[in-house]
Amino acid sequence: MQFAHDRDKERYVHEVFSSIAHRYDLLNTTLSFNRDKYWRKFTVRQAGLQPGSTGLDVCCGTGMLALEQARMVGMNGRVVGLDFCENMLQKAVDNIKRTPYQGVIELVKGNAMQLPFEDNTFDCATIGFALRNVPDILKTIQEMRRVVKPGGKVLSLEFAKPGAPVFKQLYYLYLNHLVPLLGRMGVGRNGPYNWLPTSLKKFPHQSEVCGLFQKAGLADVYYHELTGGIVAVHIGMKR
Repeated sequence: MQFAHDRDKERYVHEVFSSIAHRYDLLNTTLSFNRDKYWRKFTVRQAGLQPGSTGLDVCCGTGMLALEQARMVGMNGRVVGLDFCENMLQKAVDNIKRTPYQGVIELVKGNAMQLPFEDNTFDCATIGFALRNVPDILKTIQEMRRVVKPGGKVLSLEFAKPGAPVFKQLYYLYLNHLVPLLGRMGVGRNGPYNWLPTSLKKFPHQSEVCGLFQKAGLADVYYHELTGGIVAVHIGMKR
């Protein structure tokens, strides 16, 4: 799928996530065989958050990664979740209401490439399963770096490209054929879950994402591959 302009991709992604918000969490858990919870916990453990810290989750969606941050910063901390999709933010409101962290998490509507925050505001910034969806990956990472305090971390949890023979073939068979089918059954329409394999094909390999982190001005950049390389967690520090 080709987009003539950044705004075209932005509109398409907004439409996709608006249409699946009501089933997003259930389908994430089902399609990942319940590994999504572990991936989020692992990511936030790398962030270095302490009780009382301040965290940002960019493209927060239904708020699940923001909730992981809230568990780390505790009742004296603060977490901001930002997303541009109203339906996803409303689902996040519903999810957060069922937890003790309503007073910890603030939800903001905004654009990942123009974060509405001052420089050096947060102790960390995360983005989960969304870096491949933004029109400009580098600009998004640069914005995350800008709003993080010196010594703070920028982290991305994202689908990756496994390299192991056989497992790789089985994974792409599942991703390209079964995920769109199961997604269609889950949301009752064609299209939204075709975007996952399409977007991953165009997304840089995890080793190349390291280069983008470095180009954005982050130091000590490295990544972890999880679950056989299905996902990767990238980490960089602001000097």
